[in-house]
Amino acid sequence: MPKARIEEISEAELAVFKKKLRKLAQFKGKGTELISLYLPPDADRSTVTGQLTEEMSQSSNIKSPSTRKNVQGALRRIQNFLKVIDFKLPAYGMVVFCGNISEKEGRSDIQLFTLKPIKQLKVKLYWCDDEFHLVPLQEMAAPSDIFGILAIDKNEATIAMLIGKKYEILGKFTSGISGKHHAGGQSAARFERLHEEAVHEFYKRIAEKMNEIFLPHESKIKGILVSGPGITKNYFLNRQLLDHRIAAKIIGTIDTSYTDESGIRETVNKSDELLKDAEITKERSIVNNFLGEIVKPGGLAAYGQKEVEEALAIGKVSVLLLSEAIEWQVFKFKCNKCGNEEEVFVKEPLRFDEGSYKCSKCSSGQIELLEQIDYIDWAMEKAEKIDAETRVISTDTSEGEQFYKGFGGIGAVLRYR
Repeated sequence: MPKARIEEISEAELAVFKKKLRKLAQFKGKGTELISLYLPPDADRSTVTGQLTEEMSQSSNIKSPSTRKNVQGALRRIQNFLKVIDFKLPAYGMVVFCGNISEKEGRSDIQLFTLKPIKQLKVKLYWCDDEFHLVPLQEMAAPSDIFGILAIDKNEATIAMLIGKKYEILGKFTSGISGKHHAGGQSAARFERLHEEAVHEFYKRIAEKMNEIFLPHESKIKGILVSGPGITKNYFLNRQLLDHRIAAKIIGTIDTSYTDESGIRETVNKSDELLKDAEITKERSIVNNFLGEIVKPGGLAAYGQKEVEEALAIGKVSVLLLSEAIEWQVFKFKCNKCGNEEEVFVKEPLRFDEGSYKCSKCSSGQIELLEQIDYIDWAMEKAEKIDAETRVISTDTSEGEQFYKGFGGIGAVLRYR
């Protein structure tokens, strides 16, 4: 594989990688029966095979009969998998996860998952616990770019971070400053001075909080937006209360009606140009372009599994859109009796009994499982073969949710009709 291709990580590949990590993190074992096997690209076959054999021997000492049975079953499945792939590892290595993921007491459901790292795997690890060991992979997927947001007026302020496609509220503050009326015989000038002092103290408190929140992430913060109604946000910035390193990150101001969480959401929605590099903005643009083609007479769009797969097969797809909410699996079987190879699309993989599957041509039960992959990976491979771009759409945005619920999570912008 050419070096340039190895070093490139597409947004789609990153999105699929994160999705798989989230899925793996949900599985919990009844005991220490979930196995994580990290295989760097230079892993030695005989060493790994020897270690698995040793672990199989050691597992006989496990006191719990059910845990012992599940661990040994997982080890056998890993050994068989490595034989099937003939220990041919991807350029960045591979991580194999296997174990009993059944949520029902006394029932065993041993599943095997594989994950190709998005960066070169440097750690060699065998780990058996009540959860899969994901830390080295999660570090690879950590967002590299962060945007800060402040929504502010004289009465209220909200601080948030936009990380990927999600914003997180990090602080909500109120000033406690009353309106510009006064009582008790105070002179208007004195009341105005006290009012301005209170406003200044509020601004100072907000600036200190922003420094406290954003400075530890300074190297990753790509920009900070300040929003709010009227010119209050400008008054805040003109007071130059922010640390110079944070002030240098300010990329613009946005007029919003609110300064609570609604103001943060309004800021994101109004900031397409300023946040043009942010994932949430790119996603909104991609889905809106697809929807625009849908409503055009003769528009260059297709949706639904059958229509999109047909378009992929004849090279019509320019941009493939896939919802990350799709959980389908593609099983590739070979019949050892008639030699027939076929792909089976399974929309509820945890309910699918691969052991009972029979050949569609000769009805033989002598079936060998060659490969099991995510449908998204399968479709991305098809797209790559015709030089089509793939975009994996989250359900974190309203547009992404509409794409999944309204169009089944499978769509395409076409090259031609």
